Amino acid sequence: LLNGGKLAGILLESAGTSYLAIGIGVNLAEAPPPSAVEAGAVRPVSLLSETGTAIAPEDFLPHLATAYALRERQFTTYGFDPVRTAWLAQAARLGETITAKTGAQVTTGRFETVDAQGNLVLTTPGGRVAIPAAEVYF
Repeated sequence: LLNGGKLAGILLESAGTSYLAIGIGVNLAEAPPPSAVEAGAVRPVSLLSETGTAIAPEDFLPHLATAYALRERQFTTYGFDPVRTAWLAQAARLGETITAKTGAQVTTGRFETVDAQGNLVLTTPGGRVAIPAAEVYF
């Protein structure tokens, strides 16, 4: 998030344990119009519109690749916990009510943590729920 708007997104796709495809999108120059996002979704923003900074994708990619390689090395050397800890230190809306949507399943609750397995953990009126993958709405 940047200035309360969604600057980037990550999409993970897998087939069992054979592979994991990671897609990372960053709105450098433009963002989707508000009419293109679902009701309740975080307002999309671009780096240019929010900061006035113009950066070409080919100039941005080395920075993204370096940051990714750092976390990948941290993960392969020390496991998930240090990555999880660093992520939680920057997590938006931790402790607040959020909604997680997986297909037709919609779960609303207090964002408690990301557990040791990488699940989003929400506390709902029915108890704690661990969600392995979802679209998240604030």
